[in-house]
Amino acid sequence: MAEYAVKVDHISKIYSLKNKNNQHKSNKRFYALKDLSFTVEKGDVVGILGTNGSGKSTLSSILAGISDIDEGSIEIHGEQALIAINTGLNVQLTGEENIRVKGALLGLKKKEIQRITQSVIDFAELGDFLYQPVKKYSSGMKSRLGFSISLALDPDIFIVDEALSVGDKGFAKKCLDHMMKLRDNEGKTIFFVSHSISQVQQFCKTGMWIEGGRLQEMGDIETVCAHYSEYVDQLNALKPKEKKKILNEKFEERVLPDTKQSFFSRLLGGL
Repeated sequence: MAEYAVKVDHISKIYSLKNKNNQHKSNKRFYALKDLSFTVEKGDVVGILGTNGSGKSTLSSILAGISDIDEGSIEIHGEQALIAINTGLNVQLTGEENIRVKGALLGLKKKEIQRITQSVIDFAELGDFLYQPVKKYSSGMKSRLGFSISLALDPDIFIVDEALSVGDKGFAKKCLDHMMKLRDNEGKTIFFVSHSISQVQQFCKTGMWIEGGRLQEMGDIETVCAHYSEYVDQLNALKPKEKKKILNEKFEERVLPDTKQSFFSRLLGGL
């Protein structure tokens, strides 16, 4: 049996560029993630850091099995669950119905679904809102429901993507405390995406810094957090125009050549 929970080997994820009207922008595509390789052992708690648009959520979706990769390979040992705002929730259904549907999709029997329903009720503290359509929920309430369902389903690998960035701080602390128990007592593997460096330092053992779709650094949490903080401070110290220029240059490096244009250029070049 493998000692690692996740093994990623030179994976890339490519998306098509769209304009402001959500239409495809010619034939241009870009790397949301490019050539990532890493191994995470079972029981590790990995804090994923990176500025907006760096590819953190894309990686979360891939680790959760929601999104496919375009290049490379990935091995995951164990059942995984993504905990993110709205993810996996049907907004037309009530909170209770969402629990039942999730359990049924996983092949749980009626008694097991009843058990996890009670567990969600106890942890989420949603009161009568559990019986209201999710479309009436605030973002914090959706986070409570999604987090509580995932905890009740008890997967081997948790992927927590900014799920604690909304709602009240009391519930966020309750979730962190519970995950610490999972980390310390049950050896769960956890990927933790957060903009809060202090949260990541407090909770995680290993740091992973992704920038511009590439893995910049992975290792001791304190070391990675220090290097990432230094980078963010330097970026924020720039004048707005300088910062925008640098970010645009970094994004352009991720754009693939226009495939149609490249094809016709090769065709004409051969005449």
